[in-house]
Parts: sequence; C-alpha cells; structure tokens
Amino acid sequence: MSKAAEPRYFNEMEAGGAVRGPYAGIQDWVNEMPAELRSLKQHEAENLFRRIGITFAVYGEGGDPDRLIPFDMFPRVFAADEWRKLERGIKQRARALNAFLGDVYGRGEIVRAGKIPERLVYTNEAYEKAVVGIVPPKGVYSHIVGIDLVRVGPDEFYVLEDNCRTPSGVSYMLENREIMMRMFPQLFQQNRIAPVDGYGRALKRTLASVAPKKCDGDPRCVILTPGHFNSAYYEHSFLADTMGLDLVEGQDLFVDGDFVWMKTTEGPQKVDVIYRRIDDAFLDPLCFKPDSMLGIPGLMNVYRSGGVTICSAPGAGVADDKAIYTFVPEMVRFYLGEEPILQNVPTWQCGKADECKYVLENLKELVVKEVHGSGGYGMLVGPKSTEAQIEAFRAKIEADPDNYIAQPTLALSTCPTFVEEGVAPRHVDLRPYCLVGEDIELVPGGLTRVALTEGSLVVNSSQGGGVKDTWVLAE
Repeated sequence: MSKAAEPRYFNEMEAGGAVRGPYAGIQDWVNEMPAELRSLKQHEAENLFRRIGITFAVYGEGGDPDRLIPFDMFPRVFAADEWRKLERGIKQRARALNAFLGDVYGRGEIVRAGKIPERLVYTNEAYEKAVVGIVPPKGVYSHIVGIDLVRVGPDEFYVLEDNCRTPSGVSYMLENREIMMRMFPQLFQQNRIAPVDGYGRALKRTLASVAPKKCDGDPRCVILTPGHFNSAYYEHSFLADTMGLDLVEGQDLFVDGDFVWMKTTEGPQKVDVIYRRIDDAFLDPLCFKPDSMLGIPGLMNVYRSGGVTICSAPGAGVADDKAIYTFVPEMVRFYLGEEPILQNVPTWQCGKADECKYVLENLKELVVKEVHGSGGYGMLVGPKSTEAQIEAFRAKIEADPDNYIAQPTLALSTCPTFVEEGVAPRHVDLRPYCLVGEDIELVPGGLTRVALTEGSLVVNSSQGGGVKDTWVLAE
C-alpha cells in the first residue's frame, strides 16, 4: 500500500455543481430558511433534547459528566437503491460474524483452515473460555450488530468497524427522527421517508425469537443495566419504555434452581431473555470478575443449562476486536461462500513486522488505533497530530505492536451541516443496527454521527461530534 494522495471529499448533497437526487426534496427548505428561523429551531431542538433528558456521559474531564449531545438539523439522505445495497451488505456481514462466533466457540474450523491466526482468537482478551461449547438458541451469538460505515464516493462504502457486544446510540437514531418530525412536519409530508419507529417492535420480536427451549408460553424479556451512573443509561431506560420491558439491575435478579428470577411486588417472576447492557466481566461474579456488584451470581450456570438467553451472548466481543476485523471479508467467503458486498478499510496489523515497519515510517499519513479501543480514544490521526503526539504514539507501538492496527486516512464523505455562518460540509459516518434472531431485520436508517469541528474526522460524541437524522427515501 502506497502513500495516499491528498484526499478529495465526496459531498453527499452536490455533484458537479448540481444537487444530487436524494437531496432534491430539501433544497428549497434549506434555501428558504432564514438565519433567524434556523437559530430559533436549533434552540428548540436543544430544549427538546434537554427536556427529554437525552444526554451521554464523559468521565475524567471534571465538572458535570452528563453532556447534551449536539444535534444538527440538516438531515442526511439516502436514495432507496443506495440503501438496498447497504442493507444486503450489512445483513451478509452479520451472518458471517455470527457464523464465526459459533465456529470459534465450537470446532474452530476457520482457524484449522489457516484463515485466521490462532493467537488472535484464543489468546484474545475478549475470547471467553467459559462459554466454549455452549450453543445459544437459534445459534445466534450477536443479536444487535452495529456496523460502522463510511462513504468515500457515490458508490463506495467501507466498513470501519463492527460492534457485536452492546452497540449503543440507537436511542439517538429514534429521538433524532422524533424531533425532526415535531419541528418540521412539512418535510415529512413533502418527502416519502421510510419510518424507523418500528425498531422497538423489531428488537422485542428478535429477543422473543431466541427464547430458550425451557421457556413455556410467552417469554419474559428484561434489559439489564449497570445503573444510572452508566454513560448510556438514558438509552437503556428509553429502550425499556419503547418496548414495554422491565429495566433491571443485577440486584433485581437472582438464580434459583435452573432459572433466573426477577423480584417483583407480586413475588418472583421467571426471566427468559436478558438483553444485557453490561460487559462480560461483570455478568456473573461466580464465573467472571469475582468482585462484580452488577451481575447475577450463578447466571452462567443457568445459561449453560439452557434456562435463559443472554443477548448478546457472553464472548461475542471477540468478533468485533479490531485485529479480527481484518479477516471479516474472509469470514464471508469461508462461511457463506459469497464475495463480500461491503469492503473493509485497508488495514495494517502492527503485530506483523513488515506491516509495523511501514506504519512506523508513515505515521504522519495514517490513523492508528488500539485493538481494544473505542469511543475515539486510544487513537492517532496522523495528519491532524503534532510531532510530539506522533513520537509519543511511535513509542507505544514499538512497546506493544500487537495492540495496534493502522489504516489510511480516508476521505470521509461530507454532508451539509448548519454552522454559525450558515451551511458548511462536515464529515460523517453511519451506524445502522442489524437485528439477528430467527430472522435478520434492519430498519431503514441508522445513527449518522457528524464531526462538527471543521476539518475533523473524529465523529464520536465523546470527542466533540454530533448527530443527525438519517433518511432513507421510500420506493
């Protein structure tokens, strides 16, 4: 891989000085909105977010950790045919990732075939030996797969990373749409926009479809949260309300016999499916982290015996490790016998001496990430970094090369965004949420994150990014 030329950014609204088809329906809306009205509406949106309580938490910076996530009113729009290709690719990838999880906790055929190095799987800190041999209902390990996508051209999309454990942000997708519909109802009357409000019903259907064999009657599903101090607690409570499910903490559940029970004012009630929003290490102090106060002692024994389903399954995180990510296209070929519809970003593994040499020689042009990093932390964006930052990162890579991967600095597409001086392009990515149960479902849309700082490629809310409503135009 050679050094990339200076990137040219694809503007999703304009091509050759003309407005692209998907955005034709909002061109007049943008042009005719006076600055005073735009400012008023932006203030209204912020008040709605604040009133509803849509916040996320940032710790370690002092002050109030709860932040209002910045919302941009300019929607991102996909044509129906653009979405069809993405949908096929996302579902294909979700199938392959689940097949991989079933394999590596079983016979390990892909490792035996030499397609993935053994050390990247079995010595991976996200690989849970405690669940080897357990086959969850319907063979599904990752029930909510968040695929982070970036666009670099009219027909060019790349997968930036996979999120197979507990991908967050879907509440923003739903609330962004609700607020846009409330503020600009005329836009939804004038444009045929596919709805996203069926996500809660689809998720509830997915959870119920993977109830354990020991479940008799309608399955009782609950959402397990670490509690209100967690950065994504708003989302946990939002989803519980949306689906009509109980939101529980570990102390609300207990194991008795072959089942998990929930404490209620009417006595214990059996729980069949747990949509967990806590990490593996905290699920069961008898199996994982012994000092965990968040989990349920004995939960894993019930899980092994088929008395409860945990969504997503313990150990699913090995599939979204950034070192494993490199091999997902090969998973598609190996398990499905198909060519990948969506491509990976070209990636160098610093654990390989020749690739590490290239990375160290080209740090100024590359993006370097920790294998287990998330949220925009633990990464270096070479073109945006100082010499001191680059040299500090060089030392980290040299000290522990296996802990890093590197990718070219992609020319992420831009979407028009409302800024103080009017409308300006800002870089965006997309996280659709693929639901995997008896069927695979995908609502038409996702969470668009936008880098609000001019020139920035980091879209994470913890790093100053914001969110947009994502439209998929109906056929």
